[in-house]
Amino acid sequence: MVIIEIKKKSQVTIPVQIMKKLNLHVGDLLQIEEKDGRIILTPVVTIPKDQAWFYSEKWQKEESIVENEIKEGKLLVANSLEELFEDLGLNDE
Repeated sequence: MVIIEIKKKSQVTIPVQIMKKLNLHVGDLLQIEEKDGRIILTPVVTIPKDQAWFYSEKWQKEESIVENEIKEGKLLVANSLEELFEDLGLNDE
């Protein structure tokens, strides 16, 4: 346990050993909440609003399906446009 002092403007310093243990850096964001008379600080990462779609439940489910197909070797890789068109059955023949 470490005891710290509240400074002017309600500032506190997180001890360096805790910063290292939690891999925290200057500029990181913390969520603060009060629960049962305790102050709880939780590191958070925010997502820009224009990228939030990627983290939707639907998108993540579909992303997981694709990742599994990649692992199982079910996806083909085309090395040229001609090869891609051939694999899709769109060749000129």
